[in-house]
Amino acid sequence: MQCHYCDREAAYAAEKDSIKVGLCERHFRKRVEELAESEELAALKEKLDINRTK
Repeated sequence: MQCHYCDREAAYAAEKDSIKVGLCERHFRKRVEELAESEELAALKEKLDINRTK
């Protein structure tokens, strides 16, 4: 399987509703970095109270 963004071999793949998308190592890391910095993830962390201590 090829990366969704380039011609490299996919290192990771995700599937939903029988649709499979692959990402090479470079694009996977780039997407993870983008998601880690996103407002959506921050809002989800706050909603789930991810940083709580017991």
